[in-house]
Amino acid sequence: RRLLEGIDLILSCGDLPAEYLSFLTCFTQAPILYVHGNHDSGYEKKPPEGCVCVEDTIYSVGGVRVLGLGGSMKYRPAPHMYKEKEMAARARRLWWRLYRNKGFDILLTHAAARGVGDQDSLPHRGFQVFLRLMDKYQPRYLVHGHVHPQYGALSFARERRYGQTTVVNAYKRYIIEL
Repeated sequence: RRLLEGIDLILSCGDLPAEYLSFLTCFTQAPILYVHGNHDSGYEKKPPEGCVCVEDTIYSVGGVRVLGLGGSMKYRPAPHMYKEKEMAARARRLWWRLYRNKGFDILLTHAAARGVGDQDSLPHRGFQVFLRLMDKYQPRYLVHGHVHPQYGALSFARERRYGQTTVVNAYKRYIIEL
């Protein structure tokens, strides 16, 4: 409870046990928003209780607009894995929500954007469409997971810049002051 004091919003970038996210709801009044990671196939049967899935939508909390696009690059047949064109199609289907909300403030993803915190291996490659979303809407943040320091300490960075957007790798935990 003490670690969550003063936290107004919790964002999960995927690949966390549903039980863990449900457990967090017992210690905070802050909304917990999540997207799916490539290892979250169990969420279909037992989603995190008390949490909000923001996949393919824009969710507004206290005036902060969060756009959720979870999943990783498709490297085998499994849920929550997408080819680049599939992720781009998901983003295109959001055009009306993007227009109506006048963009978004935080892009919450599992995978990184291509060339901004991702890796060259197919499982950890980022999506080009995230770059286009940042170019067009200039959100304050892109918050992602999926790439961890153990995968290559030289390429890991917690925070990067892409144009007007701060890109945050939320590995373990990361606190953002808005």
